[in-house]
Amino acid sequence: MIQEIARVFSVPELRGKIFFTLLMLALCRIGSYIPVPGINGEAAVELFRYATGGSQNLFQLMDVFSGGAFAQMTVIALGVMPYISSSIIMQLLVALIPSLQREVKENPDVGRRKIGKWTRTVTILLAFLQSGLYAKYAIGLNASNPGIILGDILNATIMGFPWLFYLIVMATMTTGTMLLMWIGEQISEKGIGNGISLIITVGILSSLPTTLGSIVRQLNLDSQEPGQLTFSSLVVLGGVFVMIVIGTILIIQGQRKIPLQYARRIVGRHEVQGGSAHIPLKVNYAGVIPVIFASSLLMFPATIGQFLGRGTWLGQVANLFSPGSMLYMIFYVVLIIFFTYFWTATQFHPEQIASDMKKNGAFIPGIRQGKPTQDFLETTMNRITLVGALFLALIAVLPTVVGKILGVDPTISYFFGGTSLLILVGVVLDTTKQIESHLLMKRYEGFMKRGKTRI
Repeated sequence: MIQEIARVFSVPELRGKIFFTLLMLALCRIGSYIPVPGINGEAAVELFRYATGGSQNLFQLMDVFSGGAFAQMTVIALGVMPYISSSIIMQLLVALIPSLQREVKENPDVGRRKIGKWTRTVTILLAFLQSGLYAKYAIGLNASNPGIILGDILNATIMGFPWLFYLIVMATMTTGTMLLMWIGEQISEKGIGNGISLIITVGILSSLPTTLGSIVRQLNLDSQEPGQLTFSSLVVLGGVFVMIVIGTILIIQGQRKIPLQYARRIVGRHEVQGGSAHIPLKVNYAGVIPVIFASSLLMFPATIGQFLGRGTWLGQVANLFSPGSMLYMIFYVVLIIFFTYFWTATQFHPEQIASDMKKNGAFIPGIRQGKPTQDFLETTMNRITLVGALFLALIAVLPTVVGKILGVDPTISYFFGGTSLLILVGVVLDTTKQIESHLLMKRYEGFMKRGKTRI
């Protein structure tokens, strides 16, 4: 393993990309320790832990995704969720508006730039909305538990409205979200891996020490009395952990190979013998994107409802959609399946594949070229996507169900939960593939295999 790591860092270009990525991710973590001006971060964390009350709560899930920044009310408390929500909105608009589809197909670069510009604009609007609701929520907490917000900031009012506090919170949190968005784009462009996914992954990994501490405390090793968490429950959780990791690898790496044959061709005065190959159709073409999209989409309206309070009708709806509830899991599964099909439809183009096959003289045995080949590829992809989507949804909700049956603390079940592990394993696999491709381009045999430089 040491030799493989040394091989990675022996390529100057790849080494530079990895160091750049690590530097950008370190900047993200620094932001999670900078509280909004006027906020007492320590008091906010203590009140947050008390408010969650040991039950599964949407705010706890958001805190895991933001790496603890949400509970401390830091400048990046909103994380990249507004950006992901904005990306979902734009992807849906592209799918629903024919003119946008046409522009993206005819002028890909111009279309991507326009969609990127609109995505950033919608991100700013969503961040302003969520940060404003966050400020309202913080004022409500401070009213019942004084000390979270400095009195001088709250005293700056116009007609009883604390405009200065709202301005500070909305400006700093929106800026933090835009900074994370910029860092994610820079990582995707100049670093290694998908920037936004890596930011979420680092946030999840930062909760590992807290999770291990909770496990040790709940085992109650210092006393003869049984702890809240038993060794048998820990073994079951460990088994589920291993199953999720293996299942995620299988579902992301799984392929169905469609056989191809090439007709004989005349090149010059010679007849070239036809060959054979295959088209690898991924069982889960979308990777962990459906899990991230489904979690973000469920978080957004529920977060607004919880910010406004349980006394409102939105708050009551948000309570129904709290993580771990039956309604939450049903919608979560439905959204995962929907986004799996949606992402596959936007990225997989059977008509283009069929056209390229016809130009190159390739055909699927028993299937005519042109429209029949396109229909065959589309039908086959729909069938294997259904299997991939169902399996992805299963491993996403399985740990939550097991955690509720065993009565495991939400802090532990969230980390061992399917959502966190799916994102972690999926992002690691994607980043490893990118490292592999860089090594192969530099005439190495890869990262996961022993090998020497090819001559």
